[in-house]
Amino acid sequence: MPLRGKILNVEKAMDHKVFESESVVNIFRALGVTIGTEDDPKEANLSKLRYHRIIIMTDADVDGAHIATLLMTFFYRRMRPIIDNGYLYIATPPLYRAIKGNIQEYCWDDMQVRQFIDKYAGGEEKNVRVQRFKGLGEMNPEQLRETTMDPEHRLLKRVNISDAAEADRIFSMLMGEEVAPRRKFIEENATYATLDT
Repeated sequence: MPLRGKILNVEKAMDHKVFESESVVNIFRALGVTIGTEDDPKEANLSKLRYHRIIIMTDADVDGAHIATLLMTFFYRRMRPIIDNGYLYIATPPLYRAIKGNIQEYCWDDMQVRQFIDKYAGGEEKNVRVQRFKGLGEMNPEQLRETTMDPEHRLLKRVNISDAAEADRIFSMLMGEEVAPRRKFIEENATYATLDT
Protein backbone atom coordinates (compact mmCIF):
# COMPACT_ATOMS: atom_id res chain seq x y z
CA MET A 1 0.00 0.00 0.00
CA PRO A 2 1.70 3.24 -1.06
CA LEU A 3 1.71 6.22 1.28
CA ARG A 4 2.15 9.69 -0.14
CA GLY A 5 4.67 11.53 2.01
CA LYS A 6 4.86 11.40 5.77
CA ILE A 7 2.17 9.96 7.98
CA LEU A 8 0.76 12.01 10.86
CA ASN A 9 2.90 11.99 14.01
CA VAL A 10 0.42 10.24 16.31
CA GLU A 11 2.57 11.02 19.35
CA LYS A 12 1.67 14.71 19.05
CA ALA A 13 -1.81 14.49 17.50
CA MET A 14 -5.08 14.49 19.39
CA ASP A 15 -7.32 11.44 18.96
CA HIS A 16 -9.78 13.10 16.61
CA LYS A 17 -6.94 14.20 14.30
CA VAL A 18 -5.58 10.64 14.19
CA PHE A 19 -8.94 9.15 13.21
CA GLU A 20 -9.56 11.91 10.64
CA SER A 21 -6.18 11.40 8.94
CA GLU A 22 -6.65 9.89 5.47
CA SER A 23 -3.39 7.91 5.57
CA VAL A 24 -4.20 6.50 9.03
CA VAL A 25 -7.71 5.50 7.94
CA ASN A 26 -6.25 3.87 4.80
CA ILE A 27 -3.81 1.81 6.90
CA PHE A 28 -6.61 0.64 9.19
CA ARG A 29 -8.73 -0.34 6.17
CA ALA A 30 -5.88 -2.11 4.36
CA LEU A 31 -5.11 -4.18 7.48
CA GLY A 32 -8.78 -4.94 8.25
CA VAL A 33 -8.57 -3.11 11.57
CA THR A 34 -11.61 -1.38 13.04
CA ILE A 35 -11.77 1.10 15.90
CA GLY A 36 -13.53 0.28 19.12
CA THR A 37 -13.51 -2.64 21.53
CA GLU A 38 -15.71 -3.56 24.48
CA ASP A 39 -13.20 -1.95 26.82
CA ASP A 40 -12.30 1.17 24.85
CA PRO A 41 -14.15 2.86 21.96
CA LYS A 42 -10.85 4.36 20.72
CA GLU A 43 -8.81 1.14 20.80
CA ALA A 44 -7.90 -0.64 17.58
CA ASN A 45 -9.81 -3.89 17.14
CA LEU A 46 -7.45 -6.42 15.53
CA SER A 47 -9.85 -9.37 15.51
CA LYS A 48 -10.10 -9.21 11.69
CA LEU A 49 -6.45 -8.40 11.00
CA ARG A 50 -5.74 -9.56 7.43
CA TYR A 51 -1.95 -9.97 7.64
CA HIS A 52 0.56 -11.43 10.04
CA ARG A 53 3.52 -9.91 8.23
CA ILE A 54 3.37 -6.16 7.79
CA ILE A 55 6.45 -4.66 6.14
CA ILE A 56 7.40 -1.00 6.27
CA MET A 57 9.40 -0.22 3.13
CA THR A 58 10.89 3.28 2.83
CA ASP A 59 13.84 4.90 1.11
CA ALA A 60 17.26 4.08 2.55
CA ASP A 61 18.00 7.75 3.37
CA VAL A 62 17.27 10.03 6.33
CA ASP A 63 13.79 10.97 5.10
CA GLY A 64 12.94 7.29 4.70
CA ALA A 65 14.16 6.59 8.23
CA HIS A 66 11.95 9.41 9.52
CA ILE A 67 8.89 8.00 7.74
CA ALA A 68 9.67 4.53 9.14
CA THR A 69 9.93 6.05 12.63
CA LEU A 70 6.56 7.79 12.21
CA LEU A 71 5.03 4.47 11.12
CA MET A 72 6.60 2.55 14.02
CA THR A 73 5.26 5.23 16.40
CA PHE A 74 1.82 4.76 14.87
CA PHE A 75 1.91 0.96 15.31
CA TYR A 76 3.35 1.26 18.83
CA ARG A 77 0.73 3.76 19.99
CA ARG A 78 -2.34 2.59 18.06
CA MET A 79 -1.83 -1.13 17.27
CA ARG A 80 0.73 -2.36 19.76
CA PRO A 81 -0.35 -6.05 19.58
CA ILE A 82 0.96 -6.11 15.99
CA ILE A 83 4.45 -5.46 17.39
CA ASP A 84 3.95 -7.68 20.43
CA ASN A 85 2.97 -10.60 18.18
CA GLY A 86 5.98 -10.13 15.89
CA TYR A 87 4.00 -9.05 12.82
CA LEU A 88 5.84 -5.77 12.06
CA TYR A 89 8.99 -5.71 9.92
CA ILE A 90 11.24 -3.10 8.35
CA ALA A 91 12.55 -3.73 4.83
CA THR A 92 16.18 -2.68 4.30
CA PRO A 93 16.82 -1.56 0.72
CA PRO A 94 20.41 -0.95 -0.32
CA LEU A 95 21.80 2.56 -0.51
CA TYR A 96 24.35 1.84 -3.26
CA ARG A 97 25.17 -0.33 -6.24
CA ALA A 98 28.90 -0.75 -6.85
CA ILE A 99 30.06 -1.72 -10.35
CA LYS A 100 33.47 -2.80 -11.65
CA GLY A 101 33.35 -4.11 -15.21
CA ASN A 102 30.85 -6.99 -15.27
CA ILE A 103 30.82 -7.31 -11.47
CA GLN A 104 28.15 -5.54 -9.48
CA GLU A 105 27.02 -5.74 -5.88
CA TYR A 106 24.41 -3.94 -3.83
CA CYS A 107 25.76 -2.24 -0.72
CA TRP A 108 23.79 -1.17 2.32
CA ASP A 109 26.40 1.19 3.76
CA ASP A 110 29.71 2.95 3.08
CA MET A 111 31.72 0.11 4.63
CA GLN A 112 30.36 -2.38 2.09
CA VAL A 113 31.23 0.02 -0.75
CA ARG A 114 34.77 0.29 0.62
CA GLN A 115 35.05 -3.51 0.82
CA PHE A 116 33.89 -3.79 -2.80
CA ILE A 117 36.50 -1.25 -3.91
CA ASP A 118 39.23 -3.03 -1.98
CA LYS A 119 38.22 -6.47 -3.27
CA TYR A 120 37.62 -5.74 -6.95
CA ALA A 121 39.59 -2.56 -7.68
CA GLY A 122 42.65 -2.87 -5.45
CA GLY A 123 41.45 0.04 -3.33
CA GLU A 124 41.28 2.44 -6.30
CA GLU A 125 37.96 4.32 -6.14
CA LYS A 126 38.41 5.74 -9.64
CA ASN A 127 38.08 2.22 -11.09
CA VAL A 128 34.64 1.65 -9.57
CA ARG A 129 31.32 3.23 -10.45
CA VAL A 130 29.09 3.69 -7.41
CA GLN A 131 25.42 4.44 -7.93
CA ARG A 132 23.65 5.93 -4.92
CA PHE A 133 19.94 5.29 -4.78
CA LYS A 134 18.16 8.43 -3.59
CA GLY A 135 14.99 6.41 -3.16
CA LEU A 136 13.09 3.28 -4.07
CA GLY A 137 11.68 5.13 -7.08
CA GLU A 138 15.17 5.31 -8.61
CA MET A 139 15.43 1.53 -8.81
CA ASN A 140 13.99 -0.23 -11.81
CA PRO A 141 11.38 -2.92 -10.99
CA GLU A 142 13.92 -5.75 -11.30
CA GLN A 143 16.34 -4.06 -8.87
CA LEU A 144 13.57 -3.35 -6.37
CA ARG A 145 12.36 -6.94 -6.47
CA GLU A 146 15.86 -8.40 -6.27
CA THR A 147 17.05 -6.26 -3.36
CA THR A 148 13.99 -5.44 -1.28
CA MET A 149 10.95 -7.55 -2.17
CA ASP A 150 12.12 -11.05 -3.15
CA PRO A 151 11.79 -13.32 -0.08
CA GLU A 152 14.90 -15.21 -1.21
CA HIS A 153 17.17 -12.15 -1.06
CA ARG A 154 15.54 -9.34 0.93
CA LEU A 155 16.69 -8.28 4.39
CA LEU A 156 13.88 -7.80 6.89
CA LYS A 157 14.24 -6.60 10.45
CA ARG A 158 11.51 -7.68 12.86
CA VAL A 159 10.38 -4.87 15.15
CA ASN A 160 10.26 -6.02 18.76
CA ILE A 161 10.10 -4.44 22.17
CA SER A 162 12.44 -5.86 24.77
CA ASP A 163 11.72 -3.16 27.35
CA ALA A 164 8.24 -1.63 27.06
CA ALA A 165 8.84 1.10 29.65
CA GLU A 166 12.04 2.24 27.95
CA ALA A 167 10.36 2.11 24.51
CA ASP A 168 7.51 4.24 25.84
CA ARG A 169 9.95 6.79 27.24
CA ILE A 170 11.98 6.96 23.99
CA PHE A 171 8.89 7.35 21.76
CA SER A 172 7.56 10.11 24.02
CA MET A 173 10.90 11.90 24.10
CA LEU A 174 11.78 11.68 20.40
CA MET A 175 8.33 12.09 18.88
CA GLY A 176 6.54 14.20 21.50
CA GLU A 177 5.98 17.92 21.98
CA GLU A 178 8.86 18.74 24.33
CA VAL A 179 11.98 19.91 22.50
CA ALA A 180 14.48 20.09 25.40
CA PRO A 181 14.70 16.31 26.14
CA ARG A 182 14.97 15.55 22.40
CA ARG A 183 17.78 18.10 22.00
CA LYS A 184 19.61 16.66 25.01
CA PHE A 185 19.31 13.12 23.59
CA ILE A 186 20.63 14.22 20.20
CA GLU A 187 23.56 16.11 21.74
CA GLU A 188 24.50 13.14 23.93
CA ASN A 189 24.25 10.63 21.07
CA ALA A 190 25.51 12.70 18.13
CA THR A 191 28.92 11.06 18.25
CA TYR A 192 27.32 7.69 17.47
CA ALA A 193 25.44 8.98 14.42
CA THR A 194 26.65 8.56 10.86
CA LEU A 195 25.94 11.16 8.22
CA ASP A 196 23.97 10.19 5.13
CA THR A 197 25.99 11.71 2.28
